[in-house]
Amino acid sequence: MNDTSTKASSFECPGDGASHYDHFLGPLFFEPYAIEVAKRIDPSQVSIALEIAAGTGRVTRHIRERIAASAKLIASDISEEMLAEARKKLSHLAIDWQNIDAQQLPFRDNSIDLVVCCFGYMFVPDKPKAFAEAYRVLRPGGVFLFTTWDKLEHNAVSYASRSLAEKYLKGPLPESYNLAVSMSDEVVIKSLVEAAGFSKTSIEKAGQFSVCATAKEAATGLVEGGSVFKEIRQHNPEWIEEIKTRLEKELSEKFGAAPMIAPISAVIGQAWK
Repeated sequence: MNDTSTKASSFECPGDGASHYDHFLGPLFFEPYAIEVAKRIDPSQVSIALEIAAGTGRVTRHIRERIAASAKLIASDISEEMLAEARKKLSHLAIDWQNIDAQQLPFRDNSIDLVVCCFGYMFVPDKPKAFAEAYRVLRPGGVFLFTTWDKLEHNAVSYASRSLAEKYLKGPLPESYNLAVSMSDEVVIKSLVEAAGFSKTSIEKAGQFSVCATAKEAATGLVEGGSVFKEIRQHNPEWIEEIKTRLEKELSEKFGAAPMIAPISAVIGQAWK
């Protein structure tokens, strides 16, 4: 698998394409951390910024608004479908969109001030290579800022969704469904960052909240867009409406019907070259 654009599995990946992903899952999972990551950027230190695994541009917009108007922002992803959605949404902003693999960054050594990657590295096959590439392209004093998901049980909506899905599937789920939460160990992440060459690092867990207008909308987005539910649909399409109803009920009871507010958790990493 050579794809840093899929932000999903237990967090549910786009079943109906990038627009569904952005509309339903973007606000639910990624917007809170997009805001948090942007707050950690010092705009006075950024002339050239690179975003890896930009997806549909949710984090990109906040980076663009945070850094100086004169600063260059390169937003990249390995998925053309995701980039197309991002370009459409953010066509009014000065952003250089590029199709790039995180393991092979096409930039000179010491040429970038800031590298940002939100929820992409879990899906990169060669993580040491990708982290080393981020280090290589950063200038001395440059900042590396990234996020990965915490354990599934610390992300309530995803946990409820996955637990319900498992009841409809026979046997254990393939390991690929655990990729989204495969980088939750702070010690392991710190060792990867340090092995890449970074000497000053900060790795921490950070809680936020998933917010959706209604539990029904959250359930619809998860079930219609989730790869695990796509698999269930192949077994028995009639189960899908039943699952939506059951998931809506559970989310409503635990986190409120309107709005639905549930705890989420991620790891935020910062490193300085």
